[in-house]
Amino acid sequence: MSTDLIAGINPVGSALRNDSANVLELLVEQGTQNHRVRELVSEAKGLGIEVWQRPREALDKMAPGLRHQGVVARYRRAAAHAAADLATLVAAAGPQALVLILDGVQDPHNLGACLRSAEAAGVTAVVVPKDRAADVTPAVHKGSAGVASRAPRVGATNLSTAMDEHSEAVVLRPLLVG
Repeated sequence: MSTDLIAGINPVGSALRNDSANVLELLVEQGTQNHRVRELVSEAKGLGIEVWQRPREALDKMAPGLRHQGVVARYRRAAAHAAADLATLVAAAGPQALVLILDGVQDPHNLGACLRSAEAAGVTAVVVPKDRAADVTPAVHKGSAGVASRAPRVGATNLSTAMDEHSEAVVLRPLLVG
C-alpha cells in the first residue's frame, strides 16, 4: 500500500470530506487551540479515523518544508488511472468532458496549482506522463488545497500516443498558457 502525507487544514479537510475511506490516521499538534483543527479532529473521530496528538516538532519532521498548520494526515495514495481508462472517463462525462494534458510539470507546487485550477474549470481528467513529471507529494496536496486527493489523474507512458489512441473519444482543444 502506497501512502502519502497530507498537511494543512484545507488539504486534510478536503480529504476527510471527499475521500475519508483513504485517510488512515490524523496527527495533530498537542494542545492545539485552533478551532479549525479541533473541527477536523471531531470529523475524523466521527468517521472512525484514529487521531493522535504529537509535538509540533514531530509534525515539522513529518512534513518538512510545509506549513502543516498543526495537522497532518496519513493518506492511502489514489492510483492514477491507466491511459486506457481515459475513454471511459470522458464517455461518463458526456459532451461537457474536458481533459487537461500536462507535459513538463516537474515542480510539485506547479502540479498542485494545475490540479486546483483543473477542478475549478470542471476538468474530467488530468493526463500526466508517468516519467519525468512531478508525482503527487505532500507539497502537491498542499498546493492543490486538497484537490489532489480527488482529481482523476491518468498516467500515460507517452502523451502523444495517448492522444492519438483516444482522439476519437476526446476532442482536443489546445489551451496555451504563457
